Amino acid sequence: MQTQNQTDYKIEARHVSKFFYVREDVIHSLNDVSLGVKTNEFLVILGPGQCGKSTLIDCMSGVLQPDYGEILLNGHMITETGPSRGVVFQQYALFPWKTVTDNVAFGPRIRGLPTAECREAAQKYIDLVGLQGFEKHFPHQLSGGMRQRVCIARAYAGNPEVLFMDEPFSALDAQTRYAMEGEILKIAEKEKKTVIFITNNVEEAIYLGDRIILMSSLPGTIKTEFVVDMPRPRNYTDPMFLELRLAISERMELILDA
Repeated sequence: MQTQNQTDYKIEARHVSKFFYVREDVIHSLNDVSLGVKTNEFLVILGPGQCGKSTLIDCMSGVLQPDYGEILLNGHMITETGPSRGVVFQQYALFPWKTVTDNVAFGPRIRGLPTAECREAAQKYIDLVGLQGFEKHFPHQLSGGMRQRVCIARAYAGNPEVLFMDEPFSALDAQTRYAMEGEILKIAEKEKKTVIFITNNVEEAIYLGDRIILMSSLPGTIKTEFVVDMPRPRNYTDPMFLELRLAISERMELILDA
């Protein structure tokens, strides 16, 4: 395990706490979370279910406002959603009445680009995620993996500065999930972005991440971080991979037993 010292972040959470009020109950989702992410870093937030991972990226993307603390993008406080932050959700958040091209072109269109530029941008990312030939298909005509490729293409086409991915492969079968992990790394290599990726899968975290942040159960806090100092592409059976997987798994067990 290594600790990163960095003060110049692309996006940063400072002492963030978040509460939810359900009838007479108060749910403490995040507790004093501080986190910085460098430009073009692929950061993975790892933790068990109900540890505040999604709440954290909802705050960082501007969907939610923290009750305490602040979120900064390029040193400026985030107070609302905006095109500088894109999100890929667990579910396929596509417009069912729009074709693949029209779904992917949505971001450029709301930025006010001319129709020809919207189409050009959409085609670029459709090609990048390997969906050539499916431009005129509707979401119900696509497999789960293909629908998630459309979601990823749409997020990139919006040209965000930071891209959030909230367990985007959790609904996929194992074979498709492995394939999508490889695809997202190819895309990330070609389209340099700051990516914050959420998962509860240790192997996925190691395979994808430059750095892994490990969170505890509610109230969500950051327990430790791991820098993944391995070249890509990574092999699940590599001794370094297995050693890191064991170290993270043991740490997660300690957190769950605490």
